[in-house]
Amino acid sequence: MELFIQQLLNGLTVGSVYSLVALGLTLVYGILHIPNFAHGALYMMGGYVTLMAMTKLGMPYGIAIVASMAAVGLLGVLMERLVFYPLRNAPPLHDKIAAIGILLFLEAFAQFVWGADYQTMPTPYGDVVTLFGFTLTIQRILIIASAVIIMILLYLFLKKTFIGASIIAMAQNREGANLVGINTNKVAMLTFFLSGSLAALAASLASPINLVFPGMGHLVILKAFVIIILGGMGSIPGAIVGGYILGFSESLGATYVSNDYKDIIAFAILVIILTVKPNGLFAKEGR
Repeated sequence: MELFIQQLLNGLTVGSVYSLVALGLTLVYGILHIPNFAHGALYMMGGYVTLMAMTKLGMPYGIAIVASMAAVGLLGVLMERLVFYPLRNAPPLHDKIAAIGILLFLEAFAQFVWGADYQTMPTPYGDVVTLFGFTLTIQRILIIASAVIIMILLYLFLKKTFIGASIIAMAQNREGANLVGINTNKVAMLTFFLSGSLAALAASLASPINLVFPGMGHLVILKAFVIIILGGMGSIPGAIVGGYILGFSESLGATYVSNDYKDIIAFAILVIILTVKPNGLFAKEGR
């Protein structure tokens, strides 16, 4: 029983990271209907920016995370302005090809600047604590707490502010939002900024447990797409629930089935759930 609960806590940690990445991805898809394959590269850049801010500029961990979120958020805005905005009237295939091009460019850039070696990110929260008889590092507690706080803040932002209402309106009907005076260009830029910031936050929190390297976003983005398909394309609650479903399933599967197959579990769950609910758990009506 203790092992089971310990793995649930580990699953909560992994699921928190997945949910943060999937939230950024689903925001962009829900509003602009762009499957941003370059989102994994934003995750990777977030890890490197935080690492460099700490090791080269001497920033404390928390300030380095904020700097990374701002930098990668601005990178997301540049992607929207320079790549996706000019392709807004192009055939749907073009923005997908463009996203893959950005992914390859950013990975090549990271490898050129920082090399292909795996790097470790230091953290001031590496101590192990015992809660109710279960052991966790403070870093894992930080991941869980940060994810929950960000999700609550994002919900309040979308539901309680005018800008948030504009984002929701644009997600429902871009042309209608434009007609009632909403600046859809600014909303698109803000959406990419939030998406990049969430990816950077997820990478900055997860990297001290994992490692930083140019290909670190590959498996994460694949699982993020699994999550948003599983939860319903464009659904924010679906991204959160799907992330935790995947996190718990992987953690328990690695323990009770085999660690060698834990990454396959994500796709097995996708097939099972879509067999029952083809449009995902929280699919929007008419989508």
